[in-house]
Amino acid sequence: MLSVDGLTPIERTALLTLYARARESRRSPAILTDSEAGGLVERLEYDFDALQVSASVRCPVALRTKMLDARVRTFISEHRNAVVVDLGAGLDHRIMRVRPPATVDWFNVDLPGISALRAAGLAALATEHAIVARIDGPAWADTIPADRPAILVADGLTGFLSESIIIRLLRSVTDHFQSGEIVFNDYGRVGWMSRTAMRLAPQGSVKAFGPNWSNAGFADAHRPETWNPRLTLVEETSLFFADEVALFPLHLRVTARIAGHVPALARRARILRYQF
Repeated sequence: MLSVDGLTPIERTALLTLYARARESRRSPAILTDSEAGGLVERLEYDFDALQVSASVRCPVALRTKMLDARVRTFISEHRNAVVVDLGAGLDHRIMRVRPPATVDWFNVDLPGISALRAAGLAALATEHAIVARIDGPAWADTIPADRPAILVADGLTGFLSESIIIRLLRSVTDHFQSGEIVFNDYGRVGWMSRTAMRLAPQGSVKAFGPNWSNAGFADAHRPETWNPRLTLVEETSLFFADEVALFPLHLRVTARIAGHVPALARRARILRYQF
């Protein structure tokens, strides 16, 4: 069994999304099939039941992961010598789902504790590389090729970053890489009522990890373009419009379809993609 005792609270948040993917993979039909997640959960010494991963967590996590996978696959199909960078990769073995050709180099960037656990629990492919670094530091990209088309993907990361760190991260991306895309899920702006509720009546993951939410979200998807003129918004889409919502349990399916028609709610579960 693999111990998670050395993980910091922020690193432990990767356990939630890992378990959500593993739980969803057990369903038939499943939104996302991730056998790697299920295998790793079985090898970790951790009380996953304490996370209380309900369908309202499991389904959106699985769906946004599937949507991000699709964007990476499309980019690779257009750039066979691409570089893929998974920012805050956590315990997600995305490369095993995307299955890029051997001409693609894949870099997983994350903190020391989670990177060590990842190395112990997930067997890396020959074209897969680990970068142990903080993404708010100046040198996380130094060893990644800068002269090849690059796609950077971040799943669940931006909700834990302050606005100043997000701005710094985006600048470091366009300073280092000559061309490419960055794609990530975004939660919009989390209002004061939601933040207060998480603190006064914490559930599941908040109880386990603490309220690490940064509230650095933004309503206008064009806002990052004002932070960094090299970025151009090329896609803004809500999870609530995806075909896979049909696989949600009935109550979530109805909620998602209604939320998709309310812009402020649709922004709470969206995928954003920028070219540079």
